[in-house]
Amino acid sequence: MAINLDSLSPTELQALIKSAEAQMEYARKNHVREVRAKIDAVLASAGLALADVYPTRGGKVAKGPRAAAAPKYRNPDDSSQTWSGRGKRPLWFNEALKKRGMTVESLLISDASAKAAPVKKAAAKASKKASAKKAVKK
Repeated sequence: MAINLDSLSPTELQALIKSAEAQMEYARKNHVREVRAKIDAVLASAGLALADVYPTRGGKVAKGPRAAAAPKYRNPDDSSQTWSGRGKRPLWFNEALKKRGMTVESLLISDASAKAAPVKKAAAKASKKASAKKAVKK
């Protein structure tokens, strides 16, 4: 079934290409169906499921979206705004970090000393600067 491509017009060549692409797609789908049937037969004869042979991460099968995470951070200005720490940082989180003395740790919900943390950080910086100045003077 040799086709002389030199004798075909551009429209005939385009039609031949479309026909060949359609045939290629059909052959690929048919090949996939055959391979799946073979795999299913092998698994059935062994008494296994595909999940037994190829387990997912952690050995659990994914069953939809992740469960909502518990909130980890709270907005100090509006306690109704929380963030789990997953995904993009909310605007209130970024704005809170811009305030003087605020740290990520000070926004933690479980952190009872949220007000004391910025003071400790400032005191640590001051003592560090003082010790650096003393070292330079010597």
